[in-house]
Amino acid sequence: MPQIKPVSDLRNYNEILGEVTEGNPVYLTKNGHGRYAIYEIDDVERREAEVRLLYELARGEMSARDEGWIEESVVDKELENAVW
Repeated sequence: MPQIKPVSDLRNYNEILGEVTEGNPVYLTKNGHGRYAIYEIDDVERREAEVRLLYELARGEMSARDEGWIEESVVDKELENAVW
């Protein structure tokens, strides 16, 4: 269940920060409307990585549609020759 607090509760910011846990941000309202969110850095980095991955997957799919798919045997051969 999300933590929702008025922004005025930030007067006791140590208490608010203590309620922020991984996967459970605290949302702050201003004048009764959602305005801010406090996340752990790991959550932000994970979301950014997910967005980058989805972007690259979409690029790959568009490339495959435009230029055609690569044969599995070609991919296998390239992976065998790749330097990791």
